[in-house]
Amino acid sequence: MYVSYAVEDFLVHDLYSLVASAEQQSSSEELREGISQVISIIGSQHQPWSNGVELLGDAQKNKHVLPTGCEGIDMLLQGGLRVGHVTELVGPSPSGKTQVCLQAASNVAVKFMGVVMFLDTCNSFSPRRMACFINQHFNTPVEEVTQKGLKRVMSSILCQSVFDIFSLLDVLRQLELKLQFQVNTGDCKLRLLIIDSISSLITPILGGNGAHALKCTETGLLPSGVDIL
Repeated sequence: MYVSYAVEDFLVHDLYSLVASAEQQSSSEELREGISQVISIIGSQHQPWSNGVELLGDAQKNKHVLPTGCEGIDMLLQGGLRVGHVTELVGPSPSGKTQVCLQAASNVAVKFMGVVMFLDTCNSFSPRRMACFINQHFNTPVEEVTQKGLKRVMSSILCQSVFDIFSLLDVLRQLELKLQFQVNTGDCKLRLLIIDSISSLITPILGGNGAHALKCTETGLLPSGVDIL
């Protein structure tokens, strides 16, 4: 008698109970092999356990922190933006929220050699201001070296304009799918995602006047260690 299991069986029953049940069937070898493959796939989706020594070492090295480049803010955040967390900058306009976003973008692009995505909802992205922040990292009198460094870093900072909440959600969904593919292929280079700002998209829906802007700097850990500001 040939026995097969449906997806429902794997969701409802304990996997090891299914293995024990499969061993009692005439086709037990094939069933055990199939169930073992399912267990292996499920296990590969979980992060490995870390011991206390490893966690302490990571903390001491600020391994999971992205400095913004703003000394006072990094001090308050105990090193910078936390990978896997959402950081919101809130305050009246103009209180410097966009400047922090621009400086954080330049700092990550220069020091971590990663890609930064800037979702601009209110025409706040300034390439000239970004270039000023980047040039501060190149302390060399050689103009050619400075220009090469500037071009390299600026090419890793991507900006896209979105002017309504539905476009933003669509862009984020497309980005999620793209990053999942890149993570699976080991080709994910995105380190930081900046949304500046969310309030300009939500306020019209809520009926407010947007007097107090909200800048969202999400340090969201995508499976590859992506940081979202």
